[in-house]
Amino acid sequence: MADGQLDAAAVEAALTDFKDPETGRSVVQMEQLSDIQVSGSELSVTLGLTSWAAPIGGEVRLACEQHLCSAFPDAAITVNRAVHDRRPQPLGEIGLTAKSIIAVGSGKGGVGKSTISASIAVGLKRSGAKVGLMDADVYGPSIPHLFGVSSRPQIVDDKIQPVDADGMALMSMGFMVPPGEAVVWRGPMLHGAITQFLRDTRWGELDYLIIDMPPGTGDIALTLSQLLPLTGAVIVCTPQEVALLDAVKAIAMFRKVNINVLGMVENMSGFICPDCNQRYDIFGSGGARQRAEELDVPFLGDVPIQMQIRELGDAGRTNASFDDAKVAPPLDAICHQLVANLAASASANPPIPQLPVL
Repeated sequence: MADGQLDAAAVEAALTDFKDPETGRSVVQMEQLSDIQVSGSELSVTLGLTSWAAPIGGEVRLACEQHLCSAFPDAAITVNRAVHDRRPQPLGEIGLTAKSIIAVGSGKGGVGKSTISASIAVGLKRSGAKVGLMDADVYGPSIPHLFGVSSRPQIVDDKIQPVDADGMALMSMGFMVPPGEAVVWRGPMLHGAITQFLRDTRWGELDYLIIDMPPGTGDIALTLSQLLPLTGAVIVCTPQEVALLDAVKAIAMFRKVNINVLGMVENMSGFICPDCNQRYDIFGSGGARQRAEELDVPFLGDVPIQMQIRELGDAGRTNASFDDAKVAPPLDAICHQLVANLAASASANPPIPQLPVL
């Protein structure tokens, strides 16, 4: 408060160093403050946040309120939250319009990677973000089954229309081949399919594109790194040592192709008996957290074995996992931590705006 006076100019000055979570730049510089009202010792201000920041919007609004309370300790402060529209810029030669592109991978199959990919996409969407989900696991595409959709994508104006799953755009090789038929392709054909999924699909303007990767350390990660600037990768593993060994290799692969590792998720971390409420660590516990610390990788959270997750996935109702009071909290926590980490990274090193591709 300059010279003890509370006014709009003093409020803007106090928030000059408060950063927008998406860009890492000042909310004043990004013109995200509005409706500053001062009445005596009462202050109200509206903070605009993009839909990208929706998963952490409540936390950011509270941080802004606390920031103002520190600057004006004698004032009664109210910070309101509003939607600030900021369109994504086309990325790379592909021209995909998405703010964050996140690959979800694993060192081996059978660790629940596709279920976690789908859950992250659903969690981000339910928070208010604009999300697309691309199934790059061309040999074992399971995303269509997890969402209970099987319609074949249509071609309109030379663009593939992704399949709609309750407002979220999906694209998968599973939509292209008959059930039970194997995809027998070499590397160049895989490269062509992934390129087409990214370049020729009408994804629209997204906050997040989640890419469900095939298991292992194949060449799709290299393809992605060449096609467009990925935000980073999330590694899914189970707690036992044999799975962690392969997860470490997956982290090494992503780092080798210059894809940032955003964090690890420990799936099937324990089973809580519904009859006696006792926990059984069938595959062990805490292994992913320990490896994450050793490898200087963020730990995003763990997901216990829940029969509801399996039942809903088998029924094509992955969305409903977030309606279950026991299942939803760890999944919500992973989505929140992922976006919080991205915001912290943007704050420390604000990304350089991408130039449009002509």
